[in-house]
Amino acid sequence: MSDVLVVSEHRRGGLRDVSYEAITAGRELADAQGGDLHVAAISGDIDQFADDLNREGVDAVHAVSNGEEFDHNVYQSAVGALLEQTDAGTVVIPNSVNGLDYAPAVAEAHGLPLVTDAIGFAYDDGLTVTREMYGSKVETTVDVDGDRHVLTVRGGEWAPAEGVGDAPVESLEVDHPESGARVTGFEEVGGGDVDIADADVLVSVGRGIEDEENLELVEELADALGATLSASRPIVDNGWLPKNRQVGQSGKVVTPDVYIAVGISGAVQHVAGMKGSDTIVAINTDPNAPIFDIADYGIVGDLFDVVPELIDEFA
Repeated sequence: MSDVLVVSEHRRGGLRDVSYEAITAGRELADAQGGDLHVAAISGDIDQFADDLNREGVDAVHAVSNGEEFDHNVYQSAVGALLEQTDAGTVVIPNSVNGLDYAPAVAEAHGLPLVTDAIGFAYDDGLTVTREMYGSKVETTVDVDGDRHVLTVRGGEWAPAEGVGDAPVESLEVDHPESGARVTGFEEVGGGDVDIADADVLVSVGRGIEDEENLELVEELADALGATLSASRPIVDNGWLPKNRQVGQSGKVVTPDVYIAVGISGAVQHVAGMKGSDTIVAINTDPNAPIFDIADYGIVGDLFDVVPELIDEFA
């Protein structure tokens, strides 16, 4: 049972980035175990999803047609059927609201151990999963018993799978048990004006901005760069920016091409939400600020001196 089954995730007609990240995680684990990588597209536009998920390193794509959006019963029964068909040893599921809805049910139904929110793993005569605890202050490892497991993986921890694969696509018919719950529609709940998780460039502001009226300066920098404005938790807690702009463990996990941290010290809760960014630029007066430990480029200086110069450069 060395094969790995990755279950993709979609919303409102599009695959979420974590689906491609889970493929990378699944391929890593399949290589360590000497097995194949299976990827499942369940519900929605499965033909398009199956094509998009056919990345390098994928050995088989499974398409399960049933409805348009997520449904607990559909996913649980579909994953159960795929476990029997593929004989996969490990199921990899995004650590999302949807994933955490059905992953425990799959584990319980099949008597499998469940480990959630994985940020890494190793395989050496057994599976060891790395997780974070105590607000991301401590990394821990969990040795998982048995040769079959269910894992949920945190978004932003693995690079998205790339390339075009040539894996066969197999359709699967699944009977879903009747239940008293059913999905009748999808309603977007006040997410705000932007989704920072989709931004290519983020300019993020922290408590170093000192006062709400100074936000205008950082907004000008974001405009000059064609970037999206985001923030650390203190800015949101003060009510200076809405919750949908918050990056971090209690906000959103983001993986932009460029992340510019302005006046952000780099607390572990914030870093957990942006450390997967391709390029990190930090501006802070404190040369010992933790943000410099993960920054690709660091500017030690007063943001009120540095930011205007950057605006002049890029405007």
